[in-house]
Amino acid sequence: MRDKFDIEATSRTPAVAFDFVGNHLKVSGESYPEDVTEFYGPVFAALDTYLDRLGRGACRFDFELIYLNSSSAKAIMMLMDKLDAAAKKGASIDVYWYYDKEDDTMQELGEEFGEDLEKAKFHLEKMPD
Repeated sequence: MRDKFDIEATSRTPAVAFDFVGNHLKVSGESYPEDVTEFYGPVFAALDTYLDRLGRGACRFDFELIYLNSSSAKAIMMLMDKLDAAAKKGASIDVYWYYDKEDDTMQELGEEFGEDLEKAKFHLEKMPD
């Protein structure tokens, strides 16, 4: 497995920065790709491989999204499900959802995602100024 998995942000897709050695994974920016499956497929695959090897280890996943469409929201939910499944198997997973302090929609979306997690620890945080 590679040490890192990175995708640069575009005007329609978020940056993906997975540091597998440091156990710090991050998705940031805007997410409304033309083909959600095409964009998120490799992200899911990289995450699955990483989580299989993580075992009972610890991982932090940061979501710093400023906009996402409904198709992307489903993909984010799938990422959350994968993280929660790893936590159910004994991994220590911390999920951080960052939102702009003036963006009630992204705050509420984060709250909804957090409520669905059973074992992963969820943290709702305002983005620093």
